[in-house]
Amino acid sequence: MLKLQDINKSYTTGDFTQQALIDVNLEFRKNEFVAILGPSGSGKTTLLNIIGGLDKYDSGDLIINNKSTKKFKTTEWDAYRNNSIGFIFQSYNLINHISILDNVEMGMTLSGVSASKRKAKALEVLEKVGLKEHAHKRPNQLSGGQMQRVAIARALANDPDIILADEPTGALDSNTSVQIMELIKEIAKDKLVIMVTHNADLAHTYANRIVEFKDGKLISDSNPINKGVNQKEKYNLKKTSMNFLTALKLSFNNIRTKKGRTLLTAFASSIGIIGIALILSLSNGFDIEIDKFERETLSSMPIMITEQAMEMTEDMINSMSENNKMEEYIKEEVIYPQKPVTEQMLHTNVINQDYIDYVEKIDSNLLAGISYTRATAINIITKINGVYKPLSLSITDLTSIPKKMNTKTNGVIEDNYDILLGKLPTEKDELLIILDSKNRISTKILEAFDIDITQEKISFNDLIGKELKLVFNDEYYKQMGSFFTLNTDYESQYNSDKALTLKVVGIARGKEDKKALTANASGLSYTEELVDYIISINKDSKIVEAQINANYNVLTGEQFGNTEEGTNTKDTLISFLGGNGIPMVISLYPVDFDSKEKVINYLDKYNDGKELEDQILYTDLGDIISSLSGSIMDAITIVLIAFSAISLIVSSIMIGIITYISVLERTKEIGVLRALGARKKDITRVFNAETFIIGLCSGLIGIFIGWLLTFPANVIIESLTELPNVAKLNPLHAIILIIISMALTMIGGFIPAKMAAKKDPVEALRTE
Repeated sequence: MLKLQDINKSYTTGDFTQQALIDVNLEFRKNEFVAILGPSGSGKTTLLNIIGGLDKYDSGDLIINNKSTKKFKTTEWDAYRNNSIGFIFQSYNLINHISILDNVEMGMTLSGVSASKRKAKALEVLEKVGLKEHAHKRPNQLSGGQMQRVAIARALANDPDIILADEPTGALDSNTSVQIMELIKEIAKDKLVIMVTHNADLAHTYANRIVEFKDGKLISDSNPINKGVNQKEKYNLKKTSMNFLTALKLSFNNIRTKKGRTLLTAFASSIGIIGIALILSLSNGFDIEIDKFERETLSSMPIMITEQAMEMTEDMINSMSENNKMEEYIKEEVIYPQKPVTEQMLHTNVINQDYIDYVEKIDSNLLAGISYTRATAINIITKINGVYKPLSLSITDLTSIPKKMNTKTNGVIEDNYDILLGKLPTEKDELLIILDSKNRISTKILEAFDIDITQEKISFNDLIGKELKLVFNDEYYKQMGSFFTLNTDYESQYNSDKALTLKVVGIARGKEDKKALTANASGLSYTEELVDYIISINKDSKIVEAQINANYNVLTGEQFGNTEEGTNTKDTLISFLGGNGIPMVISLYPVDFDSKEKVINYLDKYNDGKELEDQILYTDLGDIISSLSGSIMDAITIVLIAFSAISLIVSSIMIGIITYISVLERTKEIGVLRALGARKKDITRVFNAETFIIGLCSGLIGIFIGWLLTFPANVIIESLTELPNVAKLNPLHAIILIIISMALTMIGGFIPAKMAAKKDPVEALRTE
């Protein structure tokens, strides 16, 4: 069954070499109780460790069931210890942070025995040693004799072929020693029991074979096996395997004995997670607010096509890059000409009727509205305190209402404004008064409607129904030979049958949730139909006809000249007088962001195959603002996370230190597990499990505290920005951070875990 052939073993310390075993030849029967006697340093324990596979011999051979172990791999030695050997140690070597039952089950756990079978077997052997009722106690709740019985039960649990007992009664009183020896003698009836002891009386009383050692040599054997006797046994080893759940259980029970330290460690390592969780909560919240702002507000911002547009071509980018490479502060007395950047980037859009027709053919379902900003003058006469005079308003005070396109959705005004009184203008002669968020409007507009602006408050009803008169060119201008001048008879114009009466039909104010765009907007708005009507009449007016045929300004007499600039000036004046409907600006209001992409694609198709100067470029205001805000938020988030990540790195280093301390504290446990057949990877797994648990706790603590901090953060942010509940922790971010926490702690504990796996089991068992 077990045979040692010419076994030699030595230990070297510095320059000194100690010969522990010298040419030992020894063979054991399948069932016998062998006592190994000898003084300290005679090699007894070394022999036991070599038989048990804890220590390696230098030369010779250990033969197990006719199988040589010379070429045994580490995993085979582990399997041998787990399946064939049961250790009974003088100091018991129980794992203190798990129960008696778990200690007894450990060898079977490593063998892969199912939970139900190993529990039944463990209770069976505990009953055999008289400790079944103590199964759920911890080792420190038992007496010395009881702990030794647990050690015996653990040795028997996996039904090994060989029981190795190292001074099993060395730490017990005489009465308990007798009980233990009787138990071991009973075991020896059907197993090979090899016991190392100093006590010759116990050896001669209970053992049926006495082997004596001195100075590493076998000096006597009371019952040797006769040569020629062949003990045929089948060699079979089952490989051990500790799953991660078992490792987790071991580590969790160990952690439970150090709750305070574990909690502090987890909290300290969670600080980085707390910081990142809070940053991501704020970033996520602001992203949600930005997205909401984009979809509810920026979607209302138009795609604008203007006469002058900004462009950034590849050539311009390269040119700017080359300029940046130029040498600075040169000593040479020369000057390099440079075009203004805006001039380089400025693109002239030639908006003509063909392009307007192309734009108007766009799918109306994609647009909430479309508006044209024209240079056409709107000739309005007011009556203020009985005095008639022309209305002079700025471009911001007098604006057109975008024409509704998609009949299935709200128009631009309905989406962005609340009608406070009256209705939206639908006819060419209807006007809308728009108030800012504080219900204010320009005094010029109020005066135009003959309202007393010295009043502190003005009723809505005072404005509804108020009128202005729109006068067309042939009444507004009078001809004087080849020139024209303003007709100052404003009363007759005001009362003329040809004048169009404009009436206020509604009062509106920007919606509260759209205040970013509408809070400061106020003025007087008219329909697109009004401008179309004005152009349709004024284009045939005398002043327009005269201006088309003249090469000078018919109002001032100033010559235009034959230059391109002169032509542009003349065309601008004709547009001002209502001679054509070509707009300066086309504003397209997409229904939503998805529609906006389709509108942009439609506009881009117009430029396909055209030279750059013939292309029409547009400005997407919503995209510019959202890109800027998104880029700023991303930049801030990255910077803040980078700072918080430093604490995560520090946490990893700290976890490594804590794991290393745990390795030192659990050195004996490492030895016990190796004696029971645990592989090196199993030991690594135990400590990886410990860092896994700490990392999980750290992540959960970090996420929980980070989530709690969102509440005061929201209170502060709302007080500063009026944005409620901005900080919102995304569950996906929380899960990712927990995974990161576990990964970093396991990385931090990787080296200590590997160190634990490399510990010599014999040295580990000697650690106190």
